[in-house]
Amino acid sequence: MSIPKKYRPTAIVILLIVFSIILLIFSAKMPSDTGYLRKLILDVAAPIERLIRMPLDKTITVWNRYLFLVGLGEENRRLKRENDQLRNQLLQYQEGYLEGLRLQKLLTLKDQSNYVSMTARVIGIDQKSLIKTILINKGTSHGIRNGLPVMNDQGVLGRIIETSWHVSRVLLISDGNSNIDALVQGTRVQGMLQGSGTMRCILKYIAKTEEVKKGDLVVSAGMTEIFPKGLLLGTVIRADKKDSGLFQRIEVVPAVDFTRLEEVLILMVTEKRKK
Repeated sequence: MSIPKKYRPTAIVILLIVFSIILLIFSAKMPSDTGYLRKLILDVAAPIERLIRMPLDKTITVWNRYLFLVGLGEENRRLKRENDQLRNQLLQYQEGYLEGLRLQKLLTLKDQSNYVSMTARVIGIDQKSLIKTILINKGTSHGIRNGLPVMNDQGVLGRIIETSWHVSRVLLISDGNSNIDALVQGTRVQGMLQGSGTMRCILKYIAKTEEVKKGDLVVSAGMTEIFPKGLLLGTVIRADKKDSGLFQRIEVVPAVDFTRLEEVLILMVTEKRKK
């Protein structure tokens, strides 16, 4: 009976395997001397054995490569996890370093001030509503009360308008409800700095006869008990004498960047430092 065509390759392989096994068994029983028949068996069996081993060797090679790739993938994942951890640690170290620099500036400012002061962290910023305020993490339990001025190394932020035990609200000088007696540093002319509700302020009540120009610094005049004299408030960006009336329209940009607030300094204006 003939073998179907589709099974012939399989049958040939099986026959070769069986023939190879028979030859190997027969050769094992032959004397140790390599006679003519033994040589013939070895010459015939060796190619058949090699033919049989080739698929097995390829299978073993593929499996070993698979195991290597699996191990390599796991190693890559482990290295990525370690790299992510190191990156996070580096970011934390960088944040700590930058925070240290900011606090160093505040401490320098604190040492230069004539008043007792306290550092605080900004925990909330609300500049989208009508009232421009921030929240800080110090309150009445730390000796904070309403009316105290708040600043950083750039200049004045505003003043405290509301307190709880551990949190206080600061009204920014850019808010329309903020009014600070101020003067132009160069000419010493005095006016009132009022917030415009945006990121600008208006220096009011400066007569048109006074000379005020772009770039002039505006500082606190110290006429009230809230803001000590000489604190930087902002810089003049426009002085217009063309409007009708007796006074100029003077626009001032605050010295502080309200979009980048992290730590602040609260001045305890009723407590002067001991020299």
